[in-house]
Amino acid sequence: MNTEEIRNYCLNKREVTESLPFNDTALVFKVNGKMFALLDLESELRISLKCDPDLAIDLRERYASVIPGYHFNKRLWNTINIDGSIDEKLIYQWIDDSYFLVVEKMPKRDKQRLLS
Repeated sequence: MNTEEIRNYCLNKREVTESLPFNDTALVFKVNGKMFALLDLESELRISLKCDPDLAIDLRERYASVIPGYHFNKRLWNTINIDGSIDEKLIYQWIDDSYFLVVEKMPKRDKQRLLS
């Protein structure tokens, strides 16, 4: 798993845009203008993802490479150090979960468009 694979996975989701708002240090992925992932481009491979608060705590307890969201609301975001200790399929599932958490909070018409 590398930066380009993660980037392509995120961009293949419906209506996702990417930007570099932090001086080329992080790639931000948004759906309908709302952020669901931040990919660190400066240090080791890591991604920050929105997460259900209860699940966020559980994942941190189960995986040493999952930590509270770096520079994010620690209750709602996790940062995953992608160091090979977590199966890629699970990381992709967490990206999907983050995307759907953001979409679920959108107005009904936007949600229907994105989920159909």
